[in-house]
Formats: sequence, structure tokens, C-alpha cells
Amino acid sequence: MYKSLLALFSLVILLSCSEKKSTKNFVLNGNIKGLKNGTLYIQRIKDTAFIPIDTIVISGDSHFMSEFDIESPEMLYLFLDRGVTNSLDNNIAFFAEKGTMKLETSLDFFTADVKITGSKNQELYDEYKKVASRFVDQDLELIEKKFKAYKDKNLEEVAKIESEQEGITKRKYLYTTNFAVNNANYEVSPYVTLAEIYDINLKYLDTIQKSMTPKISKSKYGKKLNEFIDERKKERR
Repeated sequence: MYKSLLALFSLVILLSCSEKKSTKNFVLNGNIKGLKNGTLYIQRIKDTAFIPIDTIVISGDSHFMSEFDIESPEMLYLFLDRGVTNSLDNNIAFFAEKGTMKLETSLDFFTADVKITGSKNQELYDEYKKVASRFVDQDLELIEKKFKAYKDKNLEEVAKIESEQEGITKRKYLYTTNFAVNNANYEVSPYVTLAEIYDINLKYLDTIQKSMTPKISKSKYGKKLNEFIDERKKERR
């Protein structure tokens, strides 16, 4: 009887521990396959500098968890300290939002293998990047052709290529504008506007601004976009 009660008591304790919930509004569960030892930093950008939010020491187990509070959905960065600079190859950007997110990748292909779930803004941002990367690839191809044309002193070909590059830029800006308007009820809308097309004609920025819902307009990036548009308008006066 005593042993049965002891076993039941132990089970209750175990279940209560397993059901313990985080007191923070954001939780990131992650796994970096192949990473046995190292240090991870979760960072945000402030005034063009990376500011650490959390430090995670990996020792033997490649799984990790980080939890903290965020005021509004925002782009954060998981940095793997390889003993070199804070480069793009060591940084994974992820669109954090309240709730639980999951990030999986590998040590060998840290940025290429990444899979992030649990965030609608991240899902939309992944869709955006998939299309936007095509414009980047097209431009890179033209840059290579233009370099060859310069080398051959073929100025007519250079002018033609530059015209094609302008067309790619216009298509990218139009796509980004449409993306921002169509997803105006998510924080990713003002984010991509500020990150990708900040220098677009003011009338398009106005269109995006007017399409944002009140909730998004009051978000971190919504406020930044509103402030930015106000500054652009002041410059025109």
C-alpha cells in the first residue's frame, strides 16, 4: 500500500513538472543537428547594432530552448558563435511573435537548412523571400553580363543591360508593394516595406500605410513606418 501511494505521488509530481508552462509570452524551441558544443545568441537590431537578448550554451545536446517577453512581433536573429565575425553565414533571421516557435537546422548548413514554424509572420516572410530571391538571381546574372560588356567595351550592350536591371527593380518594388498591401493585417507588411522599398515613391508608401489595420499601425514596425513616412513628407516641404 505504501509503495503504491509513493508511486502515485511520484507520478503526480512528474506530471505537474511536465505541464509547467512558461511565464514568458515567447518561447523558442530549437535543434541544431551536429552541434555538440558552442554558444548561441538571440539578438535584435537596435540603432544598426546587434543587441543580445539571450545567451544559450550548448554542451552535448543540440536541442535548446529560449524564453522571454516581446512587446510586438519583430525580426530577431539567432547567432552561432564560431569564433569569427557576426556574419550572415552565422545568423538566422526569424520573425518572432507571441507564442511558441520551433527552429531546426544543421551545423554544416546553418542558414541553408533552417526550418522555422509557429509564426504566421514568418510563414508569410518565407513566401516573400522565395519570390524576391528570383529578382536577386536575375539581377546577379545581369551584373555578370554587364561586367563582360564593360570588358569588351560594348557600351550599347551595357545600356541595354542597365535598362533590364531597372525593369527588374520596378517589378520587385511592385511585387513588394502588392505583398505589403495584401498582408496589411500582419506585421510583416510594414517590415518588408522598410527593409526592401523604403525609397519607393511616396504615393506607394501612402497606399501601404492606409492599408494597415489599426493593430498593425500601432505595432513596432507599423510605428516605424509611420514615422518614416512623416519624415519623407517633411523633406518634400
